[in-house]
Amino acid sequence: MNKGQDLYKNAKKIIPGGTMLLSKRPEMFLPENWPSYFSKSKGCFVWDLDGKKYTDMSIMGIGTNTLGYGHDEVDSAVLDTIKNGNMSTLNCPEEVYLAEKLLEINDWADSVRFCRAGGEANALAVRIARAASGKDKVAICGYHGWHDWYLSVNHNSSNGLDDHLLPGLKPEGVPKNLKDTVYPFTYNDYDQLLNICDNNDIGVIKMEVIRNFGPENNFLQKVRDLATQRGIVLVFDECTSGFRETFGGIHKKYSVNPDIAMFGKTIGNGYALTAVVGSEKVMRSVEDTFISSTFWTERIGPTAALKTLEVMENIESWKIITDIGLKVRAAWTSLFDKYNIDFNISGIPSLSSYSFKNNDLEIQTLITQEMLKKGFLASNRFYACIAHNNELLDSYFNALDETISSINNIKDNKIEIINRLDGPVRHSGFKRLN
Repeated sequence: MNKGQDLYKNAKKIIPGGTMLLSKRPEMFLPENWPSYFSKSKGCFVWDLDGKKYTDMSIMGIGTNTLGYGHDEVDSAVLDTIKNGNMSTLNCPEEVYLAEKLLEINDWADSVRFCRAGGEANALAVRIARAASGKDKVAICGYHGWHDWYLSVNHNSSNGLDDHLLPGLKPEGVPKNLKDTVYPFTYNDYDQLLNICDNNDIGVIKMEVIRNFGPENNFLQKVRDLATQRGIVLVFDECTSGFRETFGGIHKKYSVNPDIAMFGKTIGNGYALTAVVGSEKVMRSVEDTFISSTFWTERIGPTAALKTLEVMENIESWKIITDIGLKVRAAWTSLFDKYNIDFNISGIPSLSSYSFKNNDLEIQTLITQEMLKKGFLASNRFYACIAHNNELLDSYFNALDETISSINNIKDNKIEIINRLDGPVRHSGFKRLN
C-alpha cells in the first residue's frame, strides 16, 4: 500500500506544482515511491498515511525542527495559547517579549519586525534596506526566497541564480523592468563584489553568512568594511544558519555584525515565525514605507519562538546538533572511503550534504530507495536535531553500510543502477511536472 503516492497523484491534478514547497516534492527524493504525506511526527520519527514509521535522517521539516518534531515544552506553550485565544482585535504581548529577547541576543541591534515565512522576511528586509539607503540596486549571494526582487536576477541572464538557488528557473511573471536591479556575486570572491559595487549604484548587499563552506581571506570583514565605506546596507540572511552553531546568528562566530539580520526555520521549532532584526538607523525606515500583514499578529508563532529560544538556551542545542552533524559526516567519510567512492561533503555540520562524482543522481536515488525499505527517510542531505541519539545514528550507519555494500559493485554502471530502481531518477533542479 502507498496511500501517500495515491494522494499525491490527485494533488498534482489540483495543486499546481504538486506541493506548496519545491523541496518537499516527492520527485526530489524518490519519484513514484516516496511516502509523500505524514500522519504523525514525533522526535525524529515520521509516520506515513499507511501507519508505517520512519526515522527521519533527511531534512527534518527543511531544517525547522532542531528540537525534534512535537517537542513537549514548545507544544505545551502553544496549546496554552490556543486555549486562551490565538487572535484578537488587540495585539499579543508575546511579540514584545520576543523582540526584547532577540535584542538581548543581538546586542548590535535596536529594532525587530516579525513575519511568518523566510521569503517574506527577505522581501521585508530588502524593502527596509532599500528605503534606508535610498537606492534600488542590490548585490546578493545565496538563497533568499521566491519573490520578484530575487528572481529578477534571471532576467539579467537565464542562469544567474543557478549557483544560488536551483538550475532551470525561469523568471516568468516577474516584471522585466526589474532587470539589472539585482546582481549575484560568488561567495568568497571579494573582487567580484567590488567590481559590482564599482560599476553599479548598489544600495544593499544581501548574503548568507555561510552555506556550503566558510569565509576565506577575511571575506566577511572585507564585505562589512566595503558596506560601511560606501553607505551600503549590509543584510545577513540567517533564516537557515541561525541558531545552529551559536545562540543566535552564525555571524557571531566570525565577529562581523550586519545592519539587518533575519532569523527563521529553527526559531519556532516548526511553528511559523521569522524575525527581521536591525539597527535603529536602518530599521526606522519602516516608518516611511508600508509593511503590514494581518497574520503577522497571530499569537502562536511568537509563543512557540519564546519557548523554543528558552529550551535552546537551557540545553545549548546548537552544540548538540553540531556534534551530531560531525558524527554523521565522519561516518559518511568512513563508509565512502571503505567502498572507494569519490565524494564531497559540504555545508555546516548540522546541515550537511554529500555528493558523488559519478552517476550522482542515479546512485543517490538508489540509496534513498533502499534506505526507505529499511525504515529511513534518507537522502544526500542530513539536518540534525537533538533527538538523533547515538542508538538511532548507529542503526542509520549500519543500514547505510549495508545499502552501499549492495550497490558498490555496480556504482560505475549507470544502466544497471537504473535497472534496479523501482521508479524514475530523482530531480535535482526545478522541473515542470507532467
